[in-house]
Amino acid sequence: MAEPPVRISARSQTQTGMVLALAGFALLSCGDGIIKSIAGEWPGGAVATLRYVFGAIILTGLMSAREGQSGLVTQRPWLHLGRGASVAIGGTCFFAAIFLMPLAEATAIQFTSPMFVAVGSALFMREHASRAVWACTLIAFAGVLIVLRPNLGALGWAALLPVGTALTMASMMILNRKAIGEGGALKMQYLISVFALPVLVVLTLLTTRDVHGQFSLPMPSTSLVIKCAIVSVTASCAHGLLYMATERASAAVIAPMTYVQLIVSILIGYFAYGDVPDLTAMAGSALIVGAGLVLWRIQAR
Repeated sequence: MAEPPVRISARSQTQTGMVLALAGFALLSCGDGIIKSIAGEWPGGAVATLRYVFGAIILTGLMSAREGQSGLVTQRPWLHLGRGASVAIGGTCFFAAIFLMPLAEATAIQFTSPMFVAVGSALFMREHASRAVWACTLIAFAGVLIVLRPNLGALGWAALLPVGTALTMASMMILNRKAIGEGGALKMQYLISVFALPVLVVLTLLTTRDVHGQFSLPMPSTSLVIKCAIVSVTASCAHGLLYMATERASAAVIAPMTYVQLIVSILIGYFAYGDVPDLTAMAGSALIVGAGLVLWRIQAR
């Protein structure tokens, strides 16, 4: 006699989704910690390019195996070039930022991205933004100014690199909405990697210069290449975990899990690099995270 099928409750599914999301977001921060260890060896743009070379190869292979040659093409190349350019610029800015400043502070500042999404959606997609959304945005920016306080004096304009990451990631999320319906999560990852790669190559050619203004890029060490390959694999695994999480729980439940990245970044910064965030930086980070959680609650309703 056949056993009756086991029913998995909605609550159990949601809990599983939350655990998968926590693991995925934590894995992303682990990759950032590995990238930070490359500081001083290679420029941020070149590191981002090498990381996406491996990512594009992996995702092209997975996409080809799953959907064949037809899955490798798109009818909206300009849209995906915009997505790719956004992630290319954002990744370059973030890698350069974590080379210069504590990992936790750079991570906290990039959490202003949801505020930029809300503002950008209101300005460019005619979506309604309430007063509460604008208030959350202002609070988050106040937190950014607090976090940046010591870095602006020491680094100058370079301290604003994480803000550039938040802006470009926001533009990517807005463009992602326009790309809905073309394919699943794997195809969206594949397309953004393939279109980001040429933009990254151009950025590297333009920004990697010596004192005479000539292109100068030393050969990467074996350890650097291995680290970039590892980060490509961990990032792909992280996005896979996040996709599985959204299959089990709603995006509204998954979204707040992203703030585990800040906790993991603080731990990695402390134990691996001796970065101890001061109380002022922690207060600024708390403002950013708090504003993000309030914004999430507003949007969830």
